Amino acid sequence: MLRSLHIENMAIMASLDVDFDRGFTAITGETGAGKSVMIDALTFLLGAKPARDLLRQGAETGMVSAIFSDIGTAALDYLNSVGFLQEPSPDTELLLSRTVDKNGKTAARLNGRMIPQAILRELSAFLVSIQGQNDNQLLMQPSVQQSMLDGVTDFGSALSRYRACYQKRAELETQLNGIMKDTAEKARLSDILRFQIAEINEAGLHNGEEEALLLRRQKLQYAEKITKQSSFTYHVLLGSEKASASLILDRAAAAMKGISGVVPEAADMAERLSAMRYEIEDIASAARDFADDVEGNPTEALNAVESRLDLISRLERKYGKDIPEILAFRENAVNKLRLLEFGEEEGERIQKEITALEREMKALACECHAARLEAAASLNDRIMSELAFLDMPSVRFEIAVNDTGRFLPEGTDEVVYMISTNKGEAMKPLSRVASGGELSRVTLALRSVLNDREGVATAIFDEVDTGISGKTARKIGIKLLEIAQTMQVLSVTHSAQVASLATAHYKIAKHEENGRTVSTVIPLDREGRIAEVARILGGIKVTDTQRRAAIEMIEEGEK
Repeated sequence: MLRSLHIENMAIMASLDVDFDRGFTAITGETGAGKSVMIDALTFLLGAKPARDLLRQGAETGMVSAIFSDIGTAALDYLNSVGFLQEPSPDTELLLSRTVDKNGKTAARLNGRMIPQAILRELSAFLVSIQGQNDNQLLMQPSVQQSMLDGVTDFGSALSRYRACYQKRAELETQLNGIMKDTAEKARLSDILRFQIAEINEAGLHNGEEEALLLRRQKLQYAEKITKQSSFTYHVLLGSEKASASLILDRAAAAMKGISGVVPEAADMAERLSAMRYEIEDIASAARDFADDVEGNPTEALNAVESRLDLISRLERKYGKDIPEILAFRENAVNKLRLLEFGEEEGERIQKEITALEREMKALACECHAARLEAAASLNDRIMSELAFLDMPSVRFEIAVNDTGRFLPEGTDEVVYMISTNKGEAMKPLSRVASGGELSRVTLALRSVLNDREGVATAIFDEVDTGISGKTARKIGIKLLEIAQTMQVLSVTHSAQVASLATAHYKIAKHEENGRTVSTVIPLDREGRIAEVARILGGIKVTDTQRRAAIEMIEEGEK
């Protein structure tokens, strides 16, 4: 339930704190006092997009925060599943806050931890149900009607499996449409793909070739210097017959070996000198290989390398930034060509897969249809009973679940709320029949039936009594009081008949402070309630008769 609410720098609310308790709380006040600001701030906290004028003029940032206690198991399980509560318990409290700055940037936190907007909106559905003035019109939309029914329907896994099949079918149909392009277009694409594949094949590329060519080019550019220095190195180390380093080391090793009999250390020196000779010979051979690598005509070899690199560069401009990307492009082109050349065969395979999916979708849609029918049947009588209580005794109401036979995103059903408000009249869609007052009562009846099923701990009704007065308004108040037996109810109202039945009453009033209008929330005691209910009943000036009527209405509510 909503335990407390803090609003800061929102429209005419500079700083506001209010605590709520269980039961039925009425929120009243004159037009323009700030009741709608409180609701807008709360819907913003719960994930809605901030209204353009929600931030208080001149403020850098605005904030709304709330504490929720007695969290339902559904909300706790959800928070655990997304990693925001590791060890949830019934005693868990949630501190939810959200800010908005003058640039429209928002940020939300849960118990001090940043929370993504998507998770915030999903969590809010478990915490609060807000029935606003716009929801009456939303109820006219078939998609909203179906969503409300689906929210209390036990589909098992059927609906989620149907959605997965529906998505897969859409993907396959996209592939099939691509395969079934007109013959001329397929021929044109085939020619392009064949040319691209042939051009890449003719180049005979292999991974690592470009890097090797770049090294080869660098060697050839310095061919003369490499040959000269490599030949010199070979000559002084091994090539000279009279004074090469290898020959000198060999003679020195022989000299040390000759005295090893009398100088034992000389034997070790002879071995070391021999090892040096072998190392020198290896270096000399490697140096000669450097020269051999650039022998012949370096200019011709360099031209051949440049030509090859130019070919690779042209292919890279067309097919990818390097040789691996070019080869990957070729592989993709081969696959595309195969699809085009064997399009009819591939199309038949995909069509068979679509047909199999549709058989599964049909079976799952039947399961969903049966589940919706069962849920609708259990709701119809209860909703009619609620409407009869709300002074619509002749009403007939039915949630019609029609199987269209077409595959739709949520199955094959179309859900339509049907109603007849007067005896002898045929049932018609709700959108074509209900007046404003009737629509408000239908909405309240639906909410009173659905709220306990949805497991939400707090329900907020924003002027649900619009267009209703007298006895019917009193019954709406009674209905709100009944709902408050199982959940927390907050009602913004202009009706004395409704407000006088509340177990707690807050008045929103505005005054001038430092030259600016500021809105505050005032908790009303018994005398304050009498004065406020009398004000709602009265005109410009409250009379004793209106006060007595207010007292009578409040006492009746207390009983």
